[in-house]
Amino acid sequence: MTETAPRPTLEAVAALAGVSRATVSRVVNGGAGVREQLVERVRRAVEQLGYVPNQAARSLVTRRHDAVAVVIAEPETRVFADPFFALQLRGISKELTEHDCQLVLLLTEGRDDHARVARYLAGGHVDGALVFSLHLDDPLPRLIRGAGVPTVFGGRPGWGNGARGTTPTLYVDSDNRGGARDAVRHLVGLGRTRVAHITGPLDQTSAVDRLDGYRDVMEDADPRLVVEGDFTPAGGERAVRQLLDRCPDLDAVFAANDLSASGALRALRAAGRRVPEDVAVVGFDDMLPVAEQTDPPLTTVRQDTEEMGRLMAGLLLRGRGRRGGGRQAGEDAEGTPSGVVLPTKLVRRVSA
Repeated sequence: MTETAPRPTLEAVAALAGVSRATVSRVVNGGAGVREQLVERVRRAVEQLGYVPNQAARSLVTRRHDAVAVVIAEPETRVFADPFFALQLRGISKELTEHDCQLVLLLTEGRDDHARVARYLAGGHVDGALVFSLHLDDPLPRLIRGAGVPTVFGGRPGWGNGARGTTPTLYVDSDNRGGARDAVRHLVGLGRTRVAHITGPLDQTSAVDRLDGYRDVMEDADPRLVVEGDFTPAGGERAVRQLLDRCPDLDAVFAANDLSASGALRALRAAGRRVPEDVAVVGFDDMLPVAEQTDPPLTTVRQDTEEMGRLMAGLLLRGRGRRGGGRQAGEDAEGTPSGVVLPTKLVRRVSA
């Protein structure tokens, strides 16, 4: 049996560099007050010995773990089937990697998982949490705040300013309402008069905002032209079948996301409706693996999902280290909540 070589110690680095153990500790942990000449000697010794800091001991010194929890309030089957989550995670991962920080992914299959997530966060394993895809009655915000970790939310929070008695927090979102208005105005500008809307789950603020944008333009629309979906292709197919039963003369569909739109296109084709000649279709997201592969290619509203993830991570890292009663990342001195809302853009393809 081959013996494993002993792991280089802080003392060994200090001896090779000809400095004290305390000096090595300050250099390794990013402390100030060490002359550049000594810093270089320590770095050379670290490289020569292949020294790797003990993360547990380092955390005791810096009170940081260089890890961030990403909490997605959706079941695993949804997360890995929807490209939206992959894009947002890519943005988060890129930002964390640039700061030498680890991503810890936590999913919630059901309400039983909420307490588990809260216990993990309260256990001091991470420096903060990025939370998205929340539902309006979700207990996660309350549980996460109780864990005392800095938090940034993805999407506009569904509770009012102070409505739950919670400390305000920062969020990153897209202009869902404005983007929806642009989509519907585009359809109306094409001469379409029976414009239907397939919503997302109406217990999520993004779906509510997109429905409000639709109603801003279609103030007098027949209520039967609105059907609730679930942000999935199957939900889009079901919604179109229901819409065609209710309103067979519809001539346009605005779907709340690209996956719903892809299902809508399939259902329209199965019903013998030509797109865009008979029915024009617009989605929301501009996820290229979906929008460019549909038949026909999908006109949609672009939101920069990857940039949303990057911004969430960057804002959290700026406030890293504040725990408990301290201000959340992104709050001003008075604790006023703030949000970052990214613009959207209509991308025209063949479907409308």
